[in-house]
Amino acid sequence: EALGRFNILKVKVGGPDDKRMIAAIRSVTSLPLAVDANQGWHEPSQALDMIGWMKEQGVVMVEQPLPKGDLEAIARLTQESPLPIFADESVQRLADVERLKGVFSGINIKLMKCTGMHEAWKMRRLAEKLEMKVMMGCMTETSCAISAAAQLYAGMDFADLDGALLIGNDCFEGATLVNGKIIASEQPGIGVKPVSTLHFGRE
Repeated sequence: EALGRFNILKVKVGGPDDKRMIAAIRSVTSLPLAVDANQGWHEPSQALDMIGWMKEQGVVMVEQPLPKGDLEAIARLTQESPLPIFADESVQRLADVERLKGVFSGINIKLMKCTGMHEAWKMRRLAEKLEMKVMMGCMTETSCAISAAAQLYAGMDFADLDGALLIGNDCFEGATLVNGKIIASEQPGIGVKPVSTLHFGRE
């Protein structure tokens, strides 16, 4: 199902079976891959070896390969990496962006971490001014939050806005995923409406 809906696949890595997992994915699709290590690699040399191998497998970007506080090691890795390295756990608010210039290639902005659309927009503008790449990401969220993020992601380098697909009780209708693109609805505001079968408030 995923192969027909997305034009890039994201894979969680950072464990002992990373190569086996990516090889299994490669056996069924040649779609580009993004990987998120979630701070799972602890040695820069290990991370660099894995990133070099992953580039050969069609990986196009890497999120948070090393622990978020080890900025010196991350900066060295970013300089040597053949793939762009994006901050995830290392970035939350606007104040984090400038200190990460030269440490990461880019940042992953999430509305649930940065407090909302206004802060996210300021983070994007500052990152672009600093010539950093920008990605719009998400947590496991309803279509309300995904639709808000969809208002901001146009022109970004990457977008990972599939959080609403991971829940079975989404209480909003909004932006939809069509052929790997997030399409905003025609509803006013951020483009959402409550699901008609749900009732809010007290009886």
